[in-house]
Amino acid sequence: MTVDQVSVALTKDQAYALVDAVMEREDLAFTASAHEDVETGEWVFEATVESPANVEAFNTLAREVLGGEVDFVIEAIDPEINWVAKSLEGMQPVTAGGFYIYGSHETAPVPEGLIGLRIDAAQAFGTGHHETTTGCLEAIDRVLERAKPVNVIDIGTGTGVLAIAIAKKTGLKVLATDIDPIAVTTTVENARDNDVAELIEGVVAEGLDSDVITAKAPYDLILANILAGPLVGLAPGMSRIAQPGASIILSGILETQAQAVVAAYAENGMPLLQRLQRKEWTTLILHKL
Repeated sequence: MTVDQVSVALTKDQAYALVDAVMEREDLAFTASAHEDVETGEWVFEATVESPANVEAFNTLAREVLGGEVDFVIEAIDPEINWVAKSLEGMQPVTAGGFYIYGSHETAPVPEGLIGLRIDAAQAFGTGHHETTTGCLEAIDRVLERAKPVNVIDIGTGTGVLAIAIAKKTGLKVLATDIDPIAVTTTVENARDNDVAELIEGVVAEGLDSDVITAKAPYDLILANILAGPLVGLAPGMSRIAQPGASIILSGILETQAQAVVAAYAENGMPLLQRLQRKEWTTLILHKL
């Protein structure tokens, strides 16, 4: 099989946003990563794909995520190279909310006082580098300072990073759901790698449409790091599965979209408590009345 590399110089935020968008799709690339060019100081997005590269698909994604087309460079590469391992080299550890997210390629020990989350790049959303994920981790830390939840659900779990964070910090069981079966499989594997396999139940579900979700309700901590549009649509259902007094953490929301999400949840009895801003991304902490 012939393999191509798709690359482009971007800002750091743009590069990581494009990585996460590519990894949401199982059909577009084998790997995707972002790294800083030590010689130029530029950040570079790179993806490995089956040749010939579908440049139009990448341009479409760039328009959706970055707001315009970029000049992707396509190069044929040696298929004998372990490109998964190579892609991991550009992912440095991230610290947020008392958690330390790192890949299996990282050899340094977890810093004292932080909870380590080992999350590798995979065919699912959430390496821990994006502002939506770090915002959620910070929100989790804030919620747990004032509340002691007992029934937790992570909707749109991706790689399971948020569910695993809760499980490792609290010892609670977490229901982790996603519309993508690959994401659920990845979450289960990551839970095993982080020694919390017995605490994470992975379920394939579209939104809240699952007998398992209904049977385990109500929840006193709900996490959903997806997109603003689906979050607005889920507001009535979220209210139904949330226990009075529950904390709801929402992310995947651009700053320009935040007010619409806040309004939808307030209308359904879940007013805003706190709003965390990271770059152009917003994380919301809500409270069920």
